[in-house]
Amino acid sequence: MIFRATVRTLDAEYARAAARMRELALAEFGCLGFHAVTEGIEEIALSYWPDPSAIRAWKAHPEHLLAQQAGRERWYASYSVEVAEITRAYGFPA
Repeated sequence: MIFRATVRTLDAEYARAAARMRELALAEFGCLGFHAVTEGIEEIALSYWPDPSAIRAWKAHPEHLLAQQAGRERWYASYSVEVAEITRAYGFPA
C-alpha cells in the first residue's frame, strides 16, 4: 500500500499517533513491513500486507479511523492511497 500526503502541520500528537498506528499495523494486523519518509511538505509511506482482507480490517479499525479523521482535520492538506501488487522484485546482495 502506498500512502502519499501533503503535510499541513505535524505536531507531537502526530508523532505519537504515527508510532501507535505503526505498532498496531505490525502487531495486530499482519503488516509485513512499514516505512515512512517526510521531505519538506511531502510524506510517503509504504506498507506491505499479506492480503487485501488485512488491509480492509486495518482501514476499519476504530483507532485507525480516529487517526484518519485527525489526519484530514489537522495534519494533512491532502492525501492519496494506492493499493498495489508487486509482480516482480529483485535486488543485489550486500
